[in-house]
Amino acid sequence: MSLPNEPRRRRADDPEWDARLRRVAVKVLRLCDREHPADAVLRGVLAEERGLSRSEGGEVAQMVFNFHRWRGWLGDDQATADLDSGVREANRLEARHSRSPSSFTDEELIQRSVPPWVVSEVEVTPSWARSLQSPPRLWLRARHGKRDALARTLYDVVPGATQLCPDALEYQGQTDLHRTPEFQSGEFEIQDLSSQAVGHLCAPAPGESWWDACAGEGGKTLHLSDLMGNKGMLWASDRASWRLKKLKQRAARARVFNYRAAPWEGGVRLPTKTLFHGVLVDAPCSGIGTWQRNPHARWSTLPADVQELAAIQLQLLCNAAAALRPGGRLVYSVCTLARAETTGVASAFEARMPGMRPSNLPVTLDLAAASPAPHQLWLRPGDFPGNGMFVSAWVKAS
Repeated sequence: MSLPNEPRRRRADDPEWDARLRRVAVKVLRLCDREHPADAVLRGVLAEERGLSRSEGGEVAQMVFNFHRWRGWLGDDQATADLDSGVREANRLEARHSRSPSSFTDEELIQRSVPPWVVSEVEVTPSWARSLQSPPRLWLRARHGKRDALARTLYDVVPGATQLCPDALEYQGQTDLHRTPEFQSGEFEIQDLSSQAVGHLCAPAPGESWWDACAGEGGKTLHLSDLMGNKGMLWASDRASWRLKKLKQRAARARVFNYRAAPWEGGVRLPTKTLFHGVLVDAPCSGIGTWQRNPHARWSTLPADVQELAAIQLQLLCNAAAALRPGGRLVYSVCTLARAETTGVASAFEARMPGMRPSNLPVTLDLAAASPAPHQLWLRPGDFPGNGMFVSAWVKAS
């Protein structure tokens, strides 16, 4: 479906329209910075533009994301002043990569796909660097045990690539999934494969009590409820009330009824006196594991962000642990690969909280190599077809 006031149909070789789309992309790029992420700016600019069809808006989006994906290959002037030249060069690099990914060497990708400071926090492997320059995959989560039934009614889907996520489907079509009857009736959620893995690693049982302490808009809350069969008690918290309002809307569509929402600032004062069988702390992080999907963040994230977030993550873990009953499990997940935010936080937590013991994760055999310790799991893009994710778990001493 086209946007209102759609102009004449654009020819594939129309340089006038190519130039116009580049001008819109440049407008977006000039407005992007640390406080204004590319995806949010893009939505705003496209809403203001008159006469662009949906497909042309998609082309503008592709130009913006190409620019940030290939920014490490652009000259200083192309990346800051002559943005039109930068967009054209990024488009050329994207087309070359689509035709021949092997024309880019491992060394070149490692050096240019991320800013130099990253190597002090992350091992930049050839597989990760190559994944960063490739389009991300789109994952759906069917209701628990209903994946095959959904696949029969929803076109252009294939089963997931890991035993850990038995309800996952990869979507390879072009339809707006939010408009499908299956989405409207709550038969599936759009959820990255690594995010789905976190729910299965929590392994909540029907009738248990769980707290999603950093719920955001509720993707993992909805998954925990589904795994619990909508039975038991589930609390969801976030510091932003607007996110909890979004969770309420999503829960209604997904027919989730066994949850309560309450704000939590992350301090020692908890939102409830309930002691839980399990607590999930899906903590705010630098998002380095999402850079394939969000290339602008590669160039707006700073080393200081990583250190500041690591301190916040440790405090969240220590405070949330107080909500566990004896024998309860604490699961920590972050979509980052930075050492300070992953093993650094985990080690500091264990040193500060001697009453918490490592708890083995239910890792499936196909992911055994990604679990260097029984209570930890690394999901690395390039080796795993989802966002980067680190998970660690502990149990409270009885």
